[in-house]
Amino acid sequence: MSPIPSRRTVLGGALAASAGAAGLVTAPAAHAAEHAEPAATAASDAWAAVLDDADMVWQKLPTTWYEGPFLGNALLGSGIYAEPGGAGAVRFNVQHSEVQDHRPEFGSLFGLARLPIGWFTLEPVGTITAVDWRLRLRDAELTGTVTTDKGTLTLRALVHNSRSVMAVEVTPSAGEAAFRWVFHPAEAISPRVAFKPVPDGYTGNPPAVVAERDGVHTAVQSLLAGGQHVTAWRERTAAGRRTLYLTVAHSFPRTTALGAALKSVRSASAHPYDTLAATHRRWWHAYYRKSFLSLPDARLQRFYWIQLYKVAAAARADAPVMATCGPWLESTPWPNTWWNLNVQLEYWLIHGSNHLELDAVTRALSEFRDNLSNQLDAPYRKDSAGIPRTTDPQLVNGGDAANGGYAVGIPGQDPPTPEVGNLTWALHNVWLSYRHTLDTAILRDVLFPLLRKAVNYYLHFLTPGSDGKLHLPATFSPEYGVNAPDCNYDLMLLRWGCATLLESVKTLDVRDDLAPRWREVLTRLTPYPVDENGYMIGAGVPFAKSHRHYSHLLAVYPLYEVTWEDPANRELIETSLNHWVGFEGALQGYTFTGAASISAQMGRGEDALKYLGELMRRFIQANTMYKESGPVIETPLSAAQSLHDMVCQSWGGVIRVFPALPAAWRELVVHDFRTQGAFLLSAARQDGVTRWVRLRSEAGAPCVVRHSLGGDIEVRDGHGRPLRYEPAGEGTIRIRLARGQEAVITARGDRPDMSVRPVPPNEAAPRWGLPAS
Repeated sequence: MSPIPSRRTVLGGALAASAGAAGLVTAPAAHAAEHAEPAATAASDAWAAVLDDADMVWQKLPTTWYEGPFLGNALLGSGIYAEPGGAGAVRFNVQHSEVQDHRPEFGSLFGLARLPIGWFTLEPVGTITAVDWRLRLRDAELTGTVTTDKGTLTLRALVHNSRSVMAVEVTPSAGEAAFRWVFHPAEAISPRVAFKPVPDGYTGNPPAVVAERDGVHTAVQSLLAGGQHVTAWRERTAAGRRTLYLTVAHSFPRTTALGAALKSVRSASAHPYDTLAATHRRWWHAYYRKSFLSLPDARLQRFYWIQLYKVAAAARADAPVMATCGPWLESTPWPNTWWNLNVQLEYWLIHGSNHLELDAVTRALSEFRDNLSNQLDAPYRKDSAGIPRTTDPQLVNGGDAANGGYAVGIPGQDPPTPEVGNLTWALHNVWLSYRHTLDTAILRDVLFPLLRKAVNYYLHFLTPGSDGKLHLPATFSPEYGVNAPDCNYDLMLLRWGCATLLESVKTLDVRDDLAPRWREVLTRLTPYPVDENGYMIGAGVPFAKSHRHYSHLLAVYPLYEVTWEDPANRELIETSLNHWVGFEGALQGYTFTGAASISAQMGRGEDALKYLGELMRRFIQANTMYKESGPVIETPLSAAQSLHDMVCQSWGGVIRVFPALPAAWRELVVHDFRTQGAFLLSAARQDGVTRWVRLRSEAGAPCVVRHSLGGDIEVRDGHGRPLRYEPAGEGTIRIRLARGQEAVITARGDRPDMSVRPVPPNEAAPRWGLPAS
């Protein structure tokens, strides 16, 4: 019997090491990753192959942000496309996720909103006749040429992973040697001004002041509320190559951004482009190797890897929680961070893809926890917390007169519209980070204390009815437009919150005086309102119009409290899903990602794929971005999570391998997929059959796996030695794994090749971007 290759043998030492940390990545760890070149192994070709295949290409000049390449490092972001208005130039937008106004008296949509910074134009000597660009995902770098009737401009561009500096190297032919860069400061006013009336008393900030300081150009934007943001840039020439270095710094209330920007751009410009690119690429190469997915739908596989690129370009644990547009601010009515769905969907894919280093939600909710109480009316601030629909990066909403001067409404009062559940839903993301790592610090220091306060706010308003049940007064299901008592959005989150608090005190081995109250809520809370069409918005309020949100279905997904595995729930789940998506008119992209994930819970891979196909056909743009009046980033990222839900589910203490694959996906490989319970899953499907499943335990938690292999199986450790297991239901086994131990499940007597490699596509598909055909 030949031994089973260990993960280290198959993947190389650097790959095994990259998946070792269970908790959030610290700054020193991220710094070390930047300077640690992954070992060159045969297996690394798998990552190179799928990433090179997923590169976006442009053989036509993109004319909008939704068509063009995009670069970023969660702070500094740039979208690249033709300068509007036929100016014959290429725009490199310059935006930064920390740059905002600071006037809370005008709320988070004007006074605390993200502010545009400006853009550079690459202005050739001649008229542009062609482009040939490639966004190289593996290197997070744009390369290619701009051809004019006078010559060519060969360019390379990146937003450096850790320096927050953008570098653009241009090598001109003789006829284009006199091309130029021009910076265009934007008016520092909320981009919402193009969509909504400007509040009384609100004015834009003064114009930026452009100057040169010892060879560095600066645009200093002073802010009426204090502070400033500064764009700084310089160009260096060597060996016929001209390299533009630029940075953005923001400070409030002090005016220190100028000094920071000058220091940053001078430091970066002391290095040639190749030196900056080397450290930048090392970080990205190590990033991708923390997980792997290959499936036979070429277009969808490319889309998936682009989302992994996109989320790392838009999110880091120490960066602001993503705004709806990520770091790429364009004209939009959504110039800030939305908490009634957008944030939650933006970050779901980081768990399965094994990228907890991107979890800004856990860090921000912890860092700004005091602000979560201050968003409530004064009587509730002592023991409760909440988060409004939209905030700035520090989780502040300025409030307004119509909202009583505070940001989270009071149940039973109209106005305001009391959207109460947003914090509880955001804490579900924190719970996912805990469950996927079993890092008790997340549970003890962040989730438990904040969830306790979020649930407390509900407890102030729960009242017994004549039926003996506990009821909520009218609250608001996000954006449906009608206040409803016993709103399903809030009932479902309240029930999940109480159950999670009770589970937490048990795990943490602590006593809490409120535990009896949480148990009472679970026992006496009124049932979720339903009618012949499934889940209602709330008591007396049916789901009766087209609506993009699935907030009334949270108990089904993502909370997995009402599941398809209980036959008693199936009719209600199916009826509710069909009724929701059956209303055309207001459906949007994330309608279809939610429907795909619910279908995946139902084990219906064909339906899940159909919904993703509708998303791609109706909504996804040429560069995989998405828009609703303006840029909205959550939907493509949540589509990656829908793919995760088709490939693996781990709710309820059971790891489900390949639970909802369509029949056409006869080949599939997943590697180091992170599951709840802190397991790393690798598995392969060949000729329509699961060949092998490998699980590595990072925490020694109970391991129950529905392995999807048919017939007799055997379970061995990483050295080929038999492991004991117990049946735990049809196709399900229980294995005792210690921390760091592996289990490999195969058909009895089978010794499959367990290397990580791409699967062949079922058919050819066009690349994303704007290819020639």
